Amino acid sequence: MNTNQTYGGLDRFRVIAAFMVVAIHTSPLLSYSADADFLLTRVLCRVAVPFFFMVTGYFVAGDFFIRRDGAFKKFLRYIKKTAVLYGSAILLYLPVGIYAGHYKELNISSVIRMLLFDGTFYHLWYFPACMIGVALVYLMSISGIKIQVWMVVSGALYLIGLLGDSYFGCIKEGSVLYHIYMQGFQIFSYTRNGLFMAPIFLILGIKIFLGNKFYSESKVSFENKNALKTKKLSGAGMESGKSTQDSLNLLANCIGLTVFGLLMVAEAFTLRHFGVQRHDSMYIMLIPTAIFLMKALLAWQGRSSKFLRNTAMWIYILHPVMIVVVRGAARALHLTGILVDNSLGHYLAVSCFSTIAAVVLSQWTERKKKEDFKCGRAWIELSRSALRQNVTALQKRVPDACKLMPALKADAYGHGAVLIARELADMGVDAFCVASVEEGIELRRHGIKGEILILGYTHPDLFPLLFRYRLSQTVVDFPYAVLLNRYGKKIHVHIGVDTGMHRLGERSENVDRLYNICRMKNLIVDGMYTHLCADDTLKKREMEFTDLQAKVFYKLIKELEERGCPRPKIHLQSSYGIFHYPELAEDYVRVGIALYGVLSTGEDTEKYKDILKPVLSLKARITSVRNLYAGESAGYGLEFQAKKDMKIAALSIGYGDGYPRGLSGGESAVLIEGRRAPVIGRICMDQTIVDVSGIPGVKAGDVAVLIGKSGEEEISVCHLAKETGTITNEILSRMGARLERIVV
Repeated sequence: MNTNQTYGGLDRFRVIAAFMVVAIHTSPLLSYSADADFLLTRVLCRVAVPFFFMVTGYFVAGDFFIRRDGAFKKFLRYIKKTAVLYGSAILLYLPVGIYAGHYKELNISSVIRMLLFDGTFYHLWYFPACMIGVALVYLMSISGIKIQVWMVVSGALYLIGLLGDSYFGCIKEGSVLYHIYMQGFQIFSYTRNGLFMAPIFLILGIKIFLGNKFYSESKVSFENKNALKTKKLSGAGMESGKSTQDSLNLLANCIGLTVFGLLMVAEAFTLRHFGVQRHDSMYIMLIPTAIFLMKALLAWQGRSSKFLRNTAMWIYILHPVMIVVVRGAARALHLTGILVDNSLGHYLAVSCFSTIAAVVLSQWTERKKKEDFKCGRAWIELSRSALRQNVTALQKRVPDACKLMPALKADAYGHGAVLIARELADMGVDAFCVASVEEGIELRRHGIKGEILILGYTHPDLFPLLFRYRLSQTVVDFPYAVLLNRYGKKIHVHIGVDTGMHRLGERSENVDRLYNICRMKNLIVDGMYTHLCADDTLKKREMEFTDLQAKVFYKLIKELEERGCPRPKIHLQSSYGIFHYPELAEDYVRVGIALYGVLSTGEDTEKYKDILKPVLSLKARITSVRNLYAGESAGYGLEFQAKKDMKIAALSIGYGDGYPRGLSGGESAVLIEGRRAPVIGRICMDQTIVDVSGIPGVKAGDVAVLIGKSGEEEISVCHLAKETGTITNEILSRMGARLERIVV
């Protein structure tokens, strides 16, 4: 399935649902009103577990019905993961259960009942229910029968469970049906389990996923940064209509949620009034309520958060432990009246302790996973400290009124635009520039706020995306400004001015045209800029040309001000401009390569090595070590032939990952255990062979450093650029998408 859609609403409600489960087990309003507590914990909070089931159906089981070839593996992965989590929770609660006397007089049937249906502790029933439910759904998916049929079957199972739950009192005592249910309760204590409750909500989650599948796939070109194909995107009117339709759908789902939520309240209180409930986990109106809740949450746009997902899971697992902790602490501190006897105080204390523990565990597990991640085939490590040092150093070289506008184009020069943008945002940076609308959308979809300026061309059919994602567009010339203005909605722009590079921007001598752009009613002119095309050197000819560009630009700004155009924010500098022309600092500086700790050449980088620190390191695993005997060849084309016996190693990285093929057969090397291992033969798409004869103890699984430090040795991106006859910008920007990127 497409996992790139934003699921901020679902992730945030996971935490809310976890607190709902805590409420069910602590009855926070019982000290004040039994009716209010029933409404909260036995009615409203009952949406929590169905929500969790539907999310599992949406993200896990949905693929069973559309990707048959990989469905079994995904099913096994889910069962294994959930079983490990369930087993860990069993061990965690075993001492508590023994202390509480839950396991007295156990026999084989009661152990089976606990493990498969009831859970070994009262809240752990959810895990076997998930496994049983997902197993049933998987069997449904391979049956060849349409999902609509299985929806009817799972609905029938839910009705069976309903009669054993909230509607049990409707069964005549002593009847055959009554005895059947009583026999069933010898196998499972409640019908809210993986047989009767889980399947319907899993299937509903799958149905919603399948319904969203076409819409999700229509956005793949945005999400995966493939080329945007104009023919797949609607025009301005259709985009506006879609936005309106989205709002209407959200409103309709909220209305449906409210209506059926109220009907569920009425149903619950009616059943309670007549005393027919054996338990209170299942209601008829719970099904439509859960459907509208799920759809409304999917419409709640926002940045997805793995941290929130993990936190919600830990709150669910740990809150019974925290109930014990709070009660013990209350007795020790003589606060039983506040923290135990008062139901609301008890709930808040348990929630607080559970949240603290969950946050700590979420952060710890995330760090642990990042450490484990280094066992991948090839990856990029980004130094947070180096990035911070570079930002600080660059900010010190410009006036306080001048803000950094980091260039995040080409995936932040190969570093990973989203990761870099998040780090920069944490440092207070709130303006960014990118090359294309796709890059701007990716940042917005990952929660990046502030101004995002598109430096390049955006097709007129994609103008609605500028408005929708609050992106600023560069005016590349006067005819383009006319097209932007004709779109009819207010678009934020920066006017590009051509002062001599002759690439983009309206020519600086066309003052009338530039004045008319400033006066266009649908263009909100936030900025005006030019690009200094020769500021990377201090040679006389280039310096004279750069001075001329600046004079022409400032003259234009003055003329436009004299004509009554308000002065927008202006910017001329890029990375080299900061060092060579500090006097040209204005409102922004479009810092690019320098942000990442290098300049375009090794010579330039060397000048500022005490100021700038490289952010990126490139590493790969050794996959195989073997002997190569004298006279044997290695790699494609028999290009390398061993003159003597040697030991070689294959690295799991190649030109498909951005490691330049031009390094083949030269003086290039990688670092292993602080020592250089020369590259031999041709670099392949996915593999590189190196000579490790002089490095003892090398084995498969060891790490090779291709860019960065190992021991006292270092290989810089400048070295790779020099070896291949290019600049660092190109080497870094070609770092492949399949290289995972982590911040260290």
